[in-house]
Amino acid sequence: MVKGDELFADFSSFPAQAKLREQAASPLDLRPAGVVTPERIGAYRARGGGFDLLFFGQRLDEEVLNALQELADQSRAVAQFTAMRQGAVLNRIEGFASENRQVLHCSCRDVFSSRPREPQSAGQVRAELEKLRLFLTDLEQGRLITPQGEPYTGMIQVGIGGSDLGPRALYLALKAYARPGRRVDFISNVDPDDAAAVLGRLDLSRTLVNVVSKSGTTLETLANEELVRQAYRRAGLRPEDYFVAVTGQGSPMDNPRNYLRSFYMFDYIGGRYSATSMVGLVMLGFALGYDGVMAILRGAHGMDEVAQEGDLRRNPALLLALLGIWNRNFLGYESLAVLPYSQALVRFAAHLQQLDMESNGKSVSRRGRELAWQSGPIVWGEPGTNGQHAFYQLLHQGTGLAPAEFIGFRQSQYQQDLVIQDTSAQEKLLANLLAQSLALAVGQADDNPNRRFPGNRPSSILLADRLTPESMGALLALYEAKVVLQGFIWNINSFDQEGVQLGKRLANRLLAHYAAGRRGQPPPADPLGRALLEAAAVL
Repeated sequence: MVKGDELFADFSSFPAQAKLREQAASPLDLRPAGVVTPERIGAYRARGGGFDLLFFGQRLDEEVLNALQELADQSRAVAQFTAMRQGAVLNRIEGFASENRQVLHCSCRDVFSSRPREPQSAGQVRAELEKLRLFLTDLEQGRLITPQGEPYTGMIQVGIGGSDLGPRALYLALKAYARPGRRVDFISNVDPDDAAAVLGRLDLSRTLVNVVSKSGTTLETLANEELVRQAYRRAGLRPEDYFVAVTGQGSPMDNPRNYLRSFYMFDYIGGRYSATSMVGLVMLGFALGYDGVMAILRGAHGMDEVAQEGDLRRNPALLLALLGIWNRNFLGYESLAVLPYSQALVRFAAHLQQLDMESNGKSVSRRGRELAWQSGPIVWGEPGTNGQHAFYQLLHQGTGLAPAEFIGFRQSQYQQDLVIQDTSAQEKLLANLLAQSLALAVGQADDNPNRRFPGNRPSSILLADRLTPESMGALLALYEAKVVLQGFIWNINSFDQEGVQLGKRLANRLLAHYAAGRRGQPPPADPLGRALLEAAAVL
């Protein structure tokens, strides 16, 4: 297992840096005829876990690829990924107070391993999966029904951050495979209109509520839970007949008097990495059934295994991580557009914003020192082809530049299509995806400057056959591994989120003013907070 100083080598110390800086001074020009060729498209391709990564549209050649491989080897990124899976304590900052935990989200998928890498977590995962299987079987066989004797047909997931973004993205991605008569809705924002809009359109008497909070104290989630409980009471229903919980063992929510069932999440699985834990699987199991859950885990496990491959051409996650580092640290691009050509992935970019920006939006190394290099990019995106009619103008001709990662599938989910003007809608979708990547790379010369496209705008394409539970699990794990591998190379802690806390503490100061006013007490001795509230005219 990798340990000690091997885990804390600074990004600036790797010898491959000098080669990459030299090559970045004059990166490959993609525009001349004879550069982007059929041969390059075929050669610049990595495969693994059911996905092809086409990267002919990146501004690099074999010399840069070799230097990126050296960077991966010198940073021991893959060895660190393996150590993470084996239970190394990686959620820490050397010499400073930190969470100091293992990072074992991959253990959720290690049920497919004959020899689990971390036996304790594997046992806990299997125990929770068995609880889930029994819960779903009771629903399916009519042993768990409403007090009125009817089956539950809906579920509301109440959570925020990692308890919402990843699970919601997966549910929307896989609605095509939902069991007949089952639907899921989500409440996350503490804005009361979010809860009201969801509750107003549902038959609560047949709707379960899944409340998700590891600590059992998340402010937004507790507020929304009480809003939902009140709605059930107003409808003449007992919340304890409808509510289930996903929380930490022993948390305030681990209370059988208030919940039909409780499922556990563990400290070694961070929120944004938790979609394949009970955080996502209880809801996904309700929607898709137990077999659907296991297919997601199978796909994710397969990609976890691929992510331990040292050769970047056989490890799409590692290659995607290194391409991102080439663009961020050596070519100087500050953002990344993730562009799925699948309407089902309508919320996947939102999940990746949290996964990437909360993980690698760091300015302190694992040694507790200010970084002397750039870390994670700004991540954003929307599905194509809709995005083509919104922001692609800037991608092609704007003064700013954002590398792009396209995601596509060769077949549609529902297999309901029509040939119009000799091509199907799925063929039109794929043609647009491929054309956009090619256009960004080669551009277009024109005497009319308004119709001139500069080209040399980097992009990659991730392709799989079809978006299924298994391929969705693989795609999720691919991006998780990409983010983690980048963090190892940058020598930052990708597993904490201290930057989330300051705003929460300040919000609590302002809430104390509201509470004091409602109780008729003097306001807190906090003149700055009072001035803010007065300026907003909300006192």
